[in-house]
Order: sequence, then structure tokens, then C-alpha cells
Amino acid sequence: MNDTPLESVLIVDDHPLFRKGLAQLLQTVPAFRLVGEATGGVEGIEMARSLQPDLVLLDLNMRDMSGLEVLRQLRQMRPEPRVVMITVSDQGEDVVAALRGGVDGYLLKDMEPEAMVAALADVAAGRVVIPPELNLLLAAALRSEARPQSVDAAGLTEQEQRILDRIAAGLSNKMIGRELDIAEGTVKVHVKHILRKLNLRSRVEAAVWAVEHPRG
Repeated sequence: MNDTPLESVLIVDDHPLFRKGLAQLLQTVPAFRLVGEATGGVEGIEMARSLQPDLVLLDLNMRDMSGLEVLRQLRQMRPEPRVVMITVSDQGEDVVAALRGGVDGYLLKDMEPEAMVAALADVAAGRVVIPPELNLLLAAALRSEARPQSVDAAGLTEQEQRILDRIAAGLSNKMIGRELDIAEGTVKVHVKHILRKLNLRSRVEAAVWAVEHPRG
């Protein structure tokens, strides 16, 4: 995935009113080009395979198929689209499940339009986006699971600590590689080691953990 602005966008949502509203909002943003609107998960998967969008905006709870199942199938596609979950659910377990499924963003449907556009622009820039109010829910969910309670206890190397700091700042692997003058592939290997040492499954969880457990 690159850091250039996204072009093609597919909406997958079974609520007609919200789907149309989101489509109209996207049309006001020059960086995005809406290529399709799917009315459910099955149609969304079919359209994603045929249209190969850069970005999929996906509802979590749909009548025909769970957004998490759609996400799982999207993650098996090549090229792999970025996926942002847009939902009414602010439940901690839903946030954790989506992030562990590999979403690039988790946004709430009641966000202000300007905030929604800004969040999608961040995704286009290679960042993983989650509203600040959901960070507390995610942090609470993580606290209930066994994992290291400090950087020292986790046994992170200096390079891993530097990378974790940049994950917490919202940087993509490519951006981290540029800052630290290392290959993107090397960053990916370090991220895997960090997640294993922290007993976490996603970089957003690692970012929240880093904020909760600052160095020094």
C-alpha cells in the first residue's frame, strides 16, 4: 500500500439513507472517486472483486452477512483494498474484533461530516484511524487480558521501541521506514515482533498500549 491519495471507493452498507448520504459526502472530496454502492455483504464482495477499489467503506452489522466476515474475505484479495468500518456500534468487543480483523479505520456513523472526511483523508495518507472516544473502550478491553505492563517487561529492543513510538503516532510502515532509514519489509518484521512480545494482534492495539505505558 502506498501513501498517495486513494482514488476509487466502494461503499458496502444495507441502510439506503446512510449509503446515499455517504456517497454524496464523498462526491465533495476531489481525492475520492466513488465507483460502487453495494446493498449488502454478498454484493459487496462481488463488487470488490470486479472493481478492485482502493478503499472499501464497510458497515459492521448487515442483514445478509456480518461486516467482519466481509472483512475477512476482503483481506484475502489481491490487490488488497484498505477497509474502514463505519458503524453505529461503540462496543469495545466490536472495536477489538474489527481491529484484529485488519481494518484500517473504525468510524461511527454519527460523526460530523467534516470529521468523517478528515478521518478518511488520514486513511488515504496511510494511517489507521479510530475516534479518540473509542480509545478508552479499547484500552479497557486490553487491560482485561494478560500482557506486559511496561516496555522493559516486554523486552523490546531500542529499535522496536522507536518503531512502537511511531506506530503510536499513527505512522504507516512506509512512513516509519523513511523516518528510520530502513526498508518497509524490515519495519513489518519488527512490527510482528512487537505484537508478539506485547501479546497483541493489531498495530492499533499496540498504539493504545504505548499511550497507556509511556517510557520513562
